[in-house]
Amino acid sequence: MIHKKEILSLSRSKKQPHILVIGDIMADRYVCGSASRISPEAPVPVVAVKNETITLGGAANVAQNLFKLNAHVTICGVTGNDAMRPVILQQLKEEKIDATSVITDKSRPSTLKTRIMAGTHQLLRVDRETTTDVGEEIEQQLLKKITGKINRADIVMLSDYNKGLLTKSFTQQVIGLCNKAGKKVIVDPKGLHYEKYAGAWMIKPNKRELTEATNHEKIESEGELIKAAKKLITKTKSQYLVVTRSEEGISLISQKKQQHFSVKAKEVFDVTGAGDTVFASLGYFIALGVDLPTACELANYAAAIAVSKVGSVAVTIDEILSLIDTHEQ
Repeated sequence: MIHKKEILSLSRSKKQPHILVIGDIMADRYVCGSASRISPEAPVPVVAVKNETITLGGAANVAQNLFKLNAHVTICGVTGNDAMRPVILQQLKEEKIDATSVITDKSRPSTLKTRIMAGTHQLLRVDRETTTDVGEEIEQQLLKKITGKINRADIVMLSDYNKGLLTKSFTQQVIGLCNKAGKKVIVDPKGLHYEKYAGAWMIKPNKRELTEATNHEKIESEGELIKAAKKLITKTKSQYLVVTRSEEGISLISQKKQQHFSVKAKEVFDVTGAGDTVFASLGYFIALGVDLPTACELANYAAAIAVSKVGSVAVTIDEILSLIDTHEQ
């Protein structure tokens, strides 16, 4: 049972949680228009462009979601030395996100995903990125910038998109600093090398990622899911796994027990950024002092709002509580 008045009171209190987000910073460009004819040059639609927008993606989208939920946010990551860097930094500044730990890596471009849209339909996505690991010099620069910020944070969130920032070396050093400072670390993982997340308090894979990380061909039953989750918990020495399962909802699993939270979404228009919304919501509510099962339930409502809109969107407390009201009627 979610106590809405308590959640609203906590979120509106003067003591906003301080959250440090470390991860792969990206930008999402949406080129939107209409497609009413096929090109004479090739069998592809011709899009008549009406507007173009650039929004924050990846770890920057997580940070934006946290700001909208009323958190003080610091972000740590890298961009390229290119035209997208000032665009990303300006948007972070507009959201009052501390970006002083976002440094330039001249060896790579800023990660940019361009989506060509006809109405609400995505026709094509073009990615500009480099996914090689950052160098040791970059790692050391970042560690110097965040050491003091870890001490001030209520929680530390690692947003991994497998773009090269969260190397095993860097990730383990960050988790070590956090554990030494008594700070919980929660991870949105990517890739197969989960040993780099060893020591994190909570990890949030989706069902496909859990399947791949535990070398299962597929996970079909509840029992198989729990077995795989416990295997990953043992491997990473984490306390909790939160598994997002699309239309099957969210599962919270530890070595001793498990809870399942059914999906809240009624309409799905676009899943872009929905994982970031769930991750941000979990981090925010945990930092606020909400117990983990309630945080999972609230994150489920946040996901329902995110997938009902087009593009990466940030969800507010008022929207979450309003949706809870709708479901309880």
